[in-house]
Amino acid sequence: MAKTTESNEAENPSREPWKGFLVRQRNLDAKRDAVLQTAAHLFLENGYRRTSMSDLGRRLKITKPALYYYFHNKEEILVECYRLGIMAIEGLLDKAAVSHGNGLNKVRAYVEAYTKAVVRFDFGRCVAMLDDAELSPRTRREVRDLKRKIDMAIRGYVEEGIRDGSVAPCNAKLASFALAGAVNWIGTWYRPDGELTPEEIAEEFANLLTQGLRKDPAPTTLPANDSGAKTTGRARAAKRR
Repeated sequence: MAKTTESNEAENPSREPWKGFLVRQRNLDAKRDAVLQTAAHLFLENGYRRTSMSDLGRRLKITKPALYYYFHNKEEILVECYRLGIMAIEGLLDKAAVSHGNGLNKVRAYVEAYTKAVVRFDFGRCVAMLDDAELSPRTRREVRDLKRKIDMAIRGYVEEGIRDGSVAPCNAKLASFALAGAVNWIGTWYRPDGELTPEEIAEEFANLLTQGLRKDPAPTTLPANDSGAKTTGRARAAKRR
């Protein structure tokens, strides 16, 4: 009796070779992701310089030569960690609909997204905390170009706010450095088991950091109690004279 089509395919998987390729590709991607996740954790735990490929291999329980199948060297791993951190920030920005509202609202959305990326993801914390000074000149330029995307985005929103009147006139470059620096510092003290959630930290930082940029309302008269106090003081001084 002739075999069915299904049995022929089962006994001869080469008729659909792409299925085997897709499985291998998924496995390769999963292993590569595991290398990156573990490396990011070790970089943050021990520092980039003090983390070796041997340390990474031991943590992953694979040989050092196996690591080189996925990445050429430790610098390449760090650059990829930075890239994934920037992607995390940009992904959160897309969800925050940062293109809506005035410049100040966009700054606020960016600060919230950046803060969440730093406290939620090791890759986001890599962007904030790891020092690129130890890298080779070529790799350092690549990493700083990635970091510059954050500074330029925040600066652009500050400049937009100055133009639309939602942000007080200021040096937009310095303002963007101050905002990014404040968020970067979170990585030094944040603990996942702390009393505040990532969302609470992000909201509070956004409130604090954008308050200093907000354009002040028109000057108003002194509050009644202050005015009254000054009047009373002048009256008492007049009586003494």
